[in-house]
Amino acid sequence: MKVTQPLLKILHSRKMASLLLLGFASGLPLFLTSRTLQAWMKDAQVDLGVIGWFSLIGLPYTLKFLWSPLLDRFVPPILGRRRGWLLLTQVGLLVAIAAMSLQHPQQALQLVAMNAMLIALLSATQDIAGDAYRTDVLEQQELGIGASTWVLGYRVAILVSGSLALILADYLPWPTVYLLMAALMAVGVVTTLWAPEPIVQGHPPKSLMDAVYLPFKEFFQRLGIRAAILVLLFILLFKLGDALVGNMATPFLLDVGYGKTEIGAIQGTFGFLATAVGVVGGGVVLTKIGIARSLWVFGILQALSNLGYFSLTLLPKNSLWLLLAINLENLCAGLVTAGFVAYLMSQCNHDFTATQYALLSSLMAAGGIILAAPAGDLAKTTGWSVFFLLTLVAALPGLLLLPVVAPWNSRLEPATESQNNR
Repeated sequence: MKVTQPLLKILHSRKMASLLLLGFASGLPLFLTSRTLQAWMKDAQVDLGVIGWFSLIGLPYTLKFLWSPLLDRFVPPILGRRRGWLLLTQVGLLVAIAAMSLQHPQQALQLVAMNAMLIALLSATQDIAGDAYRTDVLEQQELGIGASTWVLGYRVAILVSGSLALILADYLPWPTVYLLMAALMAVGVVTTLWAPEPIVQGHPPKSLMDAVYLPFKEFFQRLGIRAAILVLLFILLFKLGDALVGNMATPFLLDVGYGKTEIGAIQGTFGFLATAVGVVGGGVVLTKIGIARSLWVFGILQALSNLGYFSLTLLPKNSLWLLLAINLENLCAGLVTAGFVAYLMSQCNHDFTATQYALLSSLMAAGGIILAAPAGDLAKTTGWSVFFLLTLVAALPGLLLLPVVAPWNSRLEPATESQNNR
């Protein structure tokens, strides 16, 4: 009965329901400029090399910290500092995604690229505003369930704009599919109008210079230079082992003989359900034992989950083993995501939520993209069995930093104005 209480809270709380739907709006545009768009271009017989270069459209998600101070400094004329920016970006996304239905990849690829880049910019900006809103609206005791609620909505959106969009494209023209996806952005618009305003909103910086400089100053003064550097290093390294596996999981499974349909079916159904269970379960555990202890438990489980793929290098090809390995990875990924999002929120001051969270999340993304980039070369050099064992080693630096950045008995709480030294 106790386990179901967080789920009931999501359904009955206006705040949690808002976070679920805003998480959905945040995740919806991601695949529309990456995997789903690549499928459309492939159908349009666009050159494979050109399709590969389209991955650069995702750069705004890793560079969003560059313009995040604008969202801390300036307050839109409606709905306040957080919901106002959410509304502006969501309306822009609805229009920009709908505009993709007018594009023709086989005839005017430059226009497709420009339209997709606009969607990515607006989506990254929505993420900045959404992350800041979530951090500001949640109280300390709500961080765990709030983080997991948001991530659950985000994951559902990825399933819709990825798997469902591909299925629809088998029956409908691609422009119609994009129009349907654009219509779903109305979920975000309506939710933003309905969502509660944060009780603690902080104070906007007095100038743009302050908006750029003060978040860094406050962060390093609050933690101290040494501790701040260790926190940043922890954020960079904590999910490295998981990122290495994520980069190579599909090529590995194809290499050992599993079919694309088999992999896709398991990942899109059982894998998604395992992630959802992990995300919600992570919220439950967080409310019971706190953020710090959750990072220890989830981090160890995340590392050990890589043994599922290691076992596939030793066992005969079997769909049951594949199902178990994928479910184990996705379950632990859901747990870790819920805990890590809550941790990032705990490191932000409400005066500079947009800037500080954007910086921390960009650093997390950089760890997954840049540090995990050599995964393919490493696998070629070592072979699959050794590679998956090395991913456990790659998880150790992040785990070894836990006693410093999140001691077992510590209480991680968001910084407030009273903690601010400026």
